Amino acid sequence: MLCYQKDYPRPQFVRNDWASLNGIWNFRFDDSNKGEAEGWYKSFHREKEICVPFPYETKKSNIHDEKMHHYVWYARTFQADKAKTTRNKLILHFEGSDFLTKVWINGQLAGMHEGGYSRFSFDITNLITDGENLVVVKAEDHPDAQQPRGKQRWISENFGCWYVQTTGIWKTVWMEYVPNISLRSVKMTPNLPEGRLELEYTMDCPEALDGKKLEVEALVSFGGRFVTKVQTAIGKNPTKISVDLMAAEAGYPWGIRTWTPAEPNLYDISFRTRFNGEVWDEIGSYFGMREIRIEGPNILLNGAPLYQRLILDQGYWDESHLTPPDEEALIQDIDRIHELGYNGLRKHQKTEDERFLYWCDVKGMLVWSEAPAAYIYSDRAVELFTREWLDIVKQNYNHPSIITWTPLNESWGVPQVETNRTQQHFTEAIYHLTKSIDPHRPVIVNDGWEHTVSDILTLHDYEEAGEILKKRYTQYKDEIMTTEIYHSTSKSALANGFSYKGQPVIISEFGGIAFDSDKEGWGYGNKVNTKEDFLKRFDSITTAIKEIPYVCGYCYTQVTDVQQEINGLMDISRNYKVDPEVIKEINERKVAYWRDELR
Repeated sequence: MLCYQKDYPRPQFVRNDWASLNGIWNFRFDDSNKGEAEGWYKSFHREKEICVPFPYETKKSNIHDEKMHHYVWYARTFQADKAKTTRNKLILHFEGSDFLTKVWINGQLAGMHEGGYSRFSFDITNLITDGENLVVVKAEDHPDAQQPRGKQRWISENFGCWYVQTTGIWKTVWMEYVPNISLRSVKMTPNLPEGRLELEYTMDCPEALDGKKLEVEALVSFGGRFVTKVQTAIGKNPTKISVDLMAAEAGYPWGIRTWTPAEPNLYDISFRTRFNGEVWDEIGSYFGMREIRIEGPNILLNGAPLYQRLILDQGYWDESHLTPPDEEALIQDIDRIHELGYNGLRKHQKTEDERFLYWCDVKGMLVWSEAPAAYIYSDRAVELFTREWLDIVKQNYNHPSIITWTPLNESWGVPQVETNRTQQHFTEAIYHLTKSIDPHRPVIVNDGWEHTVSDILTLHDYEEAGEILKKRYTQYKDEIMTTEIYHSTSKSALANGFSYKGQPVIISEFGGIAFDSDKEGWGYGNKVNTKEDFLKRFDSITTAIKEIPYVCGYCYTQVTDVQQEINGLMDISRNYKVDPEVIKEINERKVAYWRDELR
């Protein structure tokens, strides 16, 4: 895309005047929580060095201490140009820091943020001096199961499928000069049936200028060829306009270029903000024209039934845990998933680096975006989860690769949802809040079982034998949907008081096969001894699901091993365990059913 800049942290909203603050920072543990009282934010004394954005628990941080330290401090200097702030603000961005983060500039508090997975930013314009400046960060993280944690453990040792915790900064830290008259955000919604792109502008400008001689020009191109431009006066926030692509592309034989996994067509779009005719702000971006919707038992992409061959992706690396080693590692994971014959992934219990979503957009990888879970239900857990989830949905709304929102998984954080009406109300509220921001994508509220309200009925089943798996869902469909039979031994498909409404059905976790050669780790069911045994079982269960006529997709567990969980198709160093061409053939092989061409 024209806007692409390598390593730029927010690739759908690109300005040119920015700087990364990743690299070596000074670092201290503060186990007795005395740093604020002693004024560490004014005068910071280094005890260690850390390589940001890698958490201290990781090898790549240069510290590699996996013990829990609840209070950690960072400091470094950066250069600022005070002359630029006559027309610009200097904004400091954190793509992710877990969990409570406080930031000081030159000894003065810039702000604080609660939440581990969403981006947050501070305007530091009035706190900087010309030349060298000091930024100090305190991160506070506790083993609190009320916090949205995802796969981070909350006890001192790994257990089950929960891994070493992530404390403090774990995504890129960066800053940019943003014009005083500028776009704060653009919400882009493709309206494929009408051939339009809907735009919603939100401005940042002095209050006296609001609605006066302000305008934004959107210029659309495709493959370097001009398509159209739309210029509009800006009134009160937000301002909504529509770009007629149908008319603009009338000369092209196939009309609008749509985004699909096979042909991930993306349009370039740039935005220029003008005041009194002068350009103040320029932003590069892109969009994809695609429609995802539910029609009866089918999920339709651009009006055609979509069979989803997904794989569970937890996004962990051996030396850096949740933090990708670099942008190339993100690209490699997407390419490897395609090599295995999958057309999509379920990003599990993690809000991934936005560069990953960019490359999924570019390469045509379908994405289910899932929230990190809390593990206790309480008023505080509800508040923390809701606030951060809505931030995540808004931040990632524009990515065409995201086709499904999955806020809750396996009743984590809502352990009594099957029978408890209060917890059911929460799941319904999250569904409707998500729909209030994004009415266009399907929402799966409790992936795996005990659904309340959900656009897709998703079921988790780690049965080892293909013939049993197929029999369960062909002969006992009605009993599973009425919860007379629990599909996952002890879990029902729907919560009490809720009934199946004919939604599409996807087996959204299965497989998890591990080799017996690694005695320390675990997989689902019995381990296998040979590659031949692995492929036989993989073929059996994958083909069984494809042969269930009403099921319109599946999600295999998983891409790679993660710490003690060794059920990946690759190990954690991204080495294939079996021939990827064989896995690809099984995934893409047609079956003798009425939806052959989709499978």
